[in-house]
Amino acid sequence: MQTVPTGQPAASSVPGSHAPKSAGIRRITPAMLPTEATAERFAGGDITPGQALAALKAAAPRLGIAPRLIHAIDWLFRFTQPQDWQPGARPIVWPSSSMQAAELAVTEDQARRINRQLVERGLIVMRDSPNAKRYGRRDARGRIVEGYGFDLSPIGARIDEFRAAAEAYRADRATIARLRRRATIARNSLRQTWLTYQEQQIADPALPGLRAAAEAASAGLRSIEAAEALALATERLETVARTARQALEMALSHGPHGGSDSVEMSGRPGINAGHITTTTENLNPSDTVLASNECSRGQGRDDLDDDQAVARPANSTKPREDRGAVMRIRPDELIRIAPRLKPYLRRASPSWPEIVDAADWLRHDLGISKPLWGEACVTMGRERAAIAIAIVSSKPAEHFRTSPGGYFNGMVAKARDGALHLDRTIWGVRTAATRGHRPTHTQ
Repeated sequence: MQTVPTGQPAASSVPGSHAPKSAGIRRITPAMLPTEATAERFAGGDITPGQALAALKAAAPRLGIAPRLIHAIDWLFRFTQPQDWQPGARPIVWPSSSMQAAELAVTEDQARRINRQLVERGLIVMRDSPNAKRYGRRDARGRIVEGYGFDLSPIGARIDEFRAAAEAYRADRATIARLRRRATIARNSLRQTWLTYQEQQIADPALPGLRAAAEAASAGLRSIEAAEALALATERLETVARTARQALEMALSHGPHGGSDSVEMSGRPGINAGHITTTTENLNPSDTVLASNECSRGQGRDDLDDDQAVARPANSTKPREDRGAVMRIRPDELIRIAPRLKPYLRRASPSWPEIVDAADWLRHDLGISKPLWGEACVTMGRERAAIAIAIVSSKPAEHFRTSPGGYFNGMVAKARDGALHLDRTIWGVRTAATRGHRPTHTQ
């Protein structure tokens, strides 16, 4: 027995001194402390070791528990028995350090690190004996009388949490699987569309823009794992696929070799060029192709000012106010908030038919197909369709999720459903333009 010289205090009693580490004393980290409280909640019950382990394994991906930790827990469960999980019992197992290291194919130091991580993740509690050895014994009925080692009680106490996490994980994976099937269908639809364009030798000026939008929507989609982000990306791809299919259908309606723009544009207004259109006898006037042509000629449906409370009869001969307000906006103001219209106008004070013609040229530069433009004219009316084109042209490139064509297609779809509030959009664009360009006061 070591003695301390008279008058000299023991090292452990000297203030500020560091007492030597006692053998077998386990270092406790702050992350381990809550696990003790979790273990105390375990009261046993109608639960088997297999049910507890299955619940943990099913929840592990959702909770981010590493596979190496699950493997270590799986091994510890080999030593527990059903009676250890009944009321009044405690599921404790006591394999030795050397056995654990050998079975897990790690060093004993690595095994100790794994054990510490299991405690910090709230999965086990270490029950230490007075001599820091792992051991235990059972009675004749197999019940644990004394046990020191790994206490698996936290897993039993958290079984409801694990089951809920596993259910959420299954639902999430099912949602992701459905979204990936939808994305595959959209990609297949696009492949069919491109193949038909090629086989029918259709020259559609909107095709490069559609292909670019499809590539942008597909990029990185396979690597997305979060359901919410994948839903947005899938919807974006589906929108492009629908737009491409609509463009193809309208192109095919022109004939096997006609693009969605039935002829090539041969310049811009004022440069010895005009809109060239074709008509077909006995064609239904409601057909979108005819509507598209009439929209270009300026002979489509007349639209009334929103301020008028009574609709104009179909046989009315009341003259149009071609420079008046449509949707409470006049041509000159529309040019101010959408300056990209200017290059397509012959004069500074245009009429609405001239605005419509200019919008038809502008939509070509924006990558908006002729069929979609024709559908917009039928759905909204010529002037409102031109206003919508102007609004799209006023947006910065980063505003669009896919392309200007996809954005305009969404506007047309809302118009079909009666959900497009173009007047509110005009007000917002007008307000933004006013804030960005404050008028100067002149004498």
